[in-house]
Amino acid sequence: MNTQQKDLSYFRLRLQELLNNSFPEKANDQKFIEQRSSWAANAYEGAFRSGNSIEQCNEIADYILFEGLHFSRFDMVFQVVCNEFDTIMADEELRPFAFKMFPVCEPVFAGYELTDDFAYGFEFDLLYTELTGTIAIWIAENGLQ
Repeated sequence: MNTQQKDLSYFRLRLQELLNNSFPEKANDQKFIEQRSSWAANAYEGAFRSGNSIEQCNEIADYILFEGLHFSRFDMVFQVVCNEFDTIMADEELRPFAFKMFPVCEPVFAGYELTDDFAYGFEFDLLYTELTGTIAIWIAENGLQ
């Protein structure tokens, strides 16, 4: 196996892991995964051939691989579920319940401009409160099921 193939699979696996954990809505988008992985591998190789250190090559490749993937809507829903509803369900039910609530909460995100640094802005608390209310209403109407 040549170095390019190894790098490509390395980047593909890293991206797939992030998507599976934090961006389930993108986890099955093979075109996105292949494109990003290829760009990251090419950037790494180009940076290495240009004489950059391994650390710099990794930073350049990671920037490309994870661009636009720093703020996760699913992670935020999961955070709300864990922080606000953990007393009404077992720990092992929190993540599956967050997956169930994710599509319910999707419309709430439409009212916000979600950037990579959104978690550090003043609107984060507003969104958190709105998500908490949306989930609480859903539970009141549907139970935990």
